[in-house]
Amino acid sequence: MMEDTFSNEDWRRFLASLGEDPDRPGLLDTPDRLSRAWKHWTSGYQQDPADILKTFEDGAEEYNELIVVRGIPVYSHCEHHLAPFFGTATVGYIPDGRIVGLSKLTRLVDCFAKRLQVQERLTSQVANSLMAILRPKAVGVVIRCRHLCMESRGIRTPGEETITSAMLGELLPNLAMRTEFLALARE
Repeated sequence: MMEDTFSNEDWRRFLASLGEDPDRPGLLDTPDRLSRAWKHWTSGYQQDPADILKTFEDGAEEYNELIVVRGIPVYSHCEHHLAPFFGTATVGYIPDGRIVGLSKLTRLVDCFAKRLQVQERLTSQVANSLMAILRPKAVGVVIRCRHLCMESRGIRTPGEETITSAMLGELLPNLAMRTEFLALARE
């Protein structure tokens, strides 16, 4: 029977494959720490966005302007090299009778960031989930990240930022609304 989980022994083999001695004092506990770290970094697979975005109607009946949370921390790992990428997200929407707690937008970003990702898909997943579950009039998402796969290997361009965006609903055809969202999203 094949084991589905990556064990501490696998991490020990990984360290040895790098030319390290997994039995040296500084590395003795590293396999256990790596196992715990990767469980945390990929915990988004165990989360359902619909459970995160519990909605309520009280207070939203007459509100029809943008609600924007910016500066949401993003910590993820690219699926190509397992290298970290990190930055911030801005998520906004115009309610259609239902709102979510503001912290839920941060949790939604975190849910998808804690999966192996590409930034483009992460941006779309956040926007599409918010649109499908909350059913607002409009959704906008802007994510800005630095990618260690670009900064520490290959082209080695430290400090470059990748920016992705998704605009759904009324943000697509309404230039004034889109411009307002993008102005609010600027940091």
